[in-house]
Amino acid sequence: MRRINLGALEIQYDEGDPEGYNVGYNRFGPQIEASRLGATIYELPPGQSICPYHYEYPDEEWILVLSGRPTLRDPDGEHELEPNDLVCFPEGPVGAHKVTNNTSETLRVMMLSTKMNPGVAVYPDSDKIGVWPVPGGGPDQILVRRESNVEYFDGEL
Repeated sequence: MRRINLGALEIQYDEGDPEGYNVGYNRFGPQIEASRLGATIYELPPGQSICPYHYEYPDEEWILVLSGRPTLRDPDGEHELEPNDLVCFPEGPVGAHKVTNNTSETLRVMMLSTKMNPGVAVYPDSDKIGVWPVPGGGPDQILVRRESNVEYFDGEL
């Protein structure tokens, strides 16, 4: 059995993340040898969001608020969450979400996700679609705008 303490996890920040999306994280699922569920602790300084507004296929995601009061944007609008709130984002447009820290204090949330392959994310605000054949990205990751749509037999005939 692998065990970790969520309060003792080291949080890392990626250099180069743009303002508004500069969050710390620890993807701890592999540390407990998880293979079918992904789990990440996110630390959000004031004014930062985890990801742009999006929804996923075929994955389901959950958020658990560990500390602070994040703002959740979903198809019904914006809602302030509080510690110990748990929300499920089902696959597809009904599960669209964005998590932002609109407070003056740093907060922490845990995101859980199924890990189906390939993963697809749709970004309605920018009209993009992302395809991740392997969890976590990699060289085969694809991001396109819907306007680049081509006919099914384009390039085949």
